[in-house]
Amino acid sequence: MEETKIFGHRGCMGIYPENTMISFKKAIEQGVDGLEIDVHMTKDGEIVVIHDEKLDRTTDGMGYIKDLSLAEIKEYSAGAKFTHLPHYNESWKLESVPTLQEVLGLLAPYDIELNIELKTYLVDYEGIEEKVLNVVKQYGNNRNVIYSSFHLPTLIRIKKWDPSSKIAFLYEHQLPHPNDYIQTFDMEGMHISKRIVLMRNLYLKNLDGSIRVWTVNDPLEINELLDAGVNAIISDFPERALLIRNARRMYA
Repeated sequence: MEETKIFGHRGCMGIYPENTMISFKKAIEQGVDGLEIDVHMTKDGEIVVIHDEKLDRTTDGMGYIKDLSLAEIKEYSAGAKFTHLPHYNESWKLESVPTLQEVLGLLAPYDIELNIELKTYLVDYEGIEEKVLNVVKQYGNNRNVIYSSFHLPTLIRIKKWDPSSKIAFLYEHQLPHPNDYIQTFDMEGMHISKRIVLMRNLYLKNLDGSIRVWTVNDPLEINELLDAGVNAIISDFPERALLIRNARRMYA
């Protein structure tokens, strides 16, 4: 059985500002197998890496991504609002919302996987699927990329544009006949809330695709999912998950 991979959730958002270059750099330094990031599309059609539809929560700016140009978004700090985190440093104020192209550039020297979640269930970004695929094709260096979304039509469009792409459905409520989804829509896997997995371990036994579980920070839950042999654990504290997994490897 293949070893469970550890993905950094928005980088390592438990201790660094989420979805920023510094957060991704730190996760890479910690030794993650993969990164999980979120993308939206600006008014001028650029793909940016940020979790919310609006700037308000994670930056010192305001407004919807869809209503702002990349240049306008770049004026705001993506690190200034994270003074509550233990490692806060004044230099974080210089962090801006990165583009997908910038993140792919950062990853270029490293052989790690990338999970791109398309945030399309609230805002309808027309053409975002093709745009994301084009950026990855141009700057991704043939990296192993998994596209995920809570919005099934987005995944279907990804497959339409690129039949070789790997797609995974995100869900947090128990799904009837998950294998039917995997087979019907040619999915690579399922990205499942830890609540379902920990509640219904048997539910996973016969799944045909990869199982990546989010968001897992508690050591007991990390151990339980390692025991279950899930394909990947997505964590806000990837270093913690890596330490637990690697310590188990020593005593295996």
